[in-house]
Amino acid sequence: MNNPACLLVNPIGDAMETDKLRFATIGAGFWTHYQLAGWSEIPSVQCVAISNRTTSKADLVAHEFGISRVYADPYQMLRKEKVDFVDIVTDVDTHSTFVKMAAELKIPVVCQKPMASNYTSAQEMVRVCGQAAIPFFVNENWRWQTPIRELKRVLDSGVIGIPFRARLDMISGFPVFRNQPFLKSLDHFILTDLGSHILDVARFLFGEATSLFCQIHKVHKDIAGEDVATVVLKMNSQTSVTVNLAYAENYLERECFPQTLIFVEGDQGSAEISPDYFVRVTTSSGTVATLHAPPHFSWADPSYEVVHSSIVPCQRNILLGLRGGAAETTGEDNLKTAKLVFASYESAANNKVIALES
Repeated sequence: MNNPACLLVNPIGDAMETDKLRFATIGAGFWTHYQLAGWSEIPSVQCVAISNRTTSKADLVAHEFGISRVYADPYQMLRKEKVDFVDIVTDVDTHSTFVKMAAELKIPVVCQKPMASNYTSAQEMVRVCGQAAIPFFVNENWRWQTPIRELKRVLDSGVIGIPFRARLDMISGFPVFRNQPFLKSLDHFILTDLGSHILDVARFLFGEATSLFCQIHKVHKDIAGEDVATVVLKMNSQTSVTVNLAYAENYLERECFPQTLIFVEGDQGSAEISPDYFVRVTTSSGTVATLHAPPHFSWADPSYEVVHSSIVPCQRNILLGLRGGAAETTGEDNLKTAKLVFASYESAANNKVIALES
């Protein structure tokens, strides 16, 4: 599937880089504060309006970020405001509705992950944006974490040779439901919420998958979905990748939340992201460990710092796409991640290997 509209921008593609792009935000929940804080680090963008069905919540966000206008009706906001794009930061079940609304009005879209609650909806969102000839981006920030970008550089350098096996671990006892209690009610939880991130990182590092096998488990008895998952992928690069996910809220010797720990074996050495943001490269010459800590932003929650700090480079890259350049996390690209997420559920439900189209 080819969607050139994700790389071309109308009507803002001819804008000078110093011109400020105006945008509107839909949603005033937990992540909106950090999305807007990230955009506030970029002088060439400005949020001019926000919509939320509970306007009192939107009023608080508007006051915090100096947003001029608040709406209860997102359609009225998008029709009335002259904006260059809309940033959708709402529950996943609403993403499709708001993306289609923006497409109808020919407004470029930035959407929070996971893109959709099912693969068919994700496909439709990409289709309608392509049909409307508007750019569509997913705010998939995990791959923009400082240590992950460094690991990618190491792998691309060839210093460990050809990677043949890798393990990506996001295993945590962190009480994630305290900050985001709505996660308890999701029929699909860890694979959509966290797997969307880590499976995207697997693609970023090793290319596309040709098959996968998944098993899931539920440790918390008071949640609707799964809180543990293991996905084994065969990549077209011939690398075998295991993704381990857990929010079991159990007791760990060392809590690394929200770091993703990665170990890659190559035919000439190994590379890993170890705790505290060290990237370690081991070859016949020995081990070299370098620190790649995330940048610090005053607004970032210390418990989420490596995640929150990655919002800014992701948004800078999306801004490049909005100006007509090549961005990484287009809707079309993220559709490939969504395919892995929902193929994982299919595999777990049927206890079988899922072959994926190349």
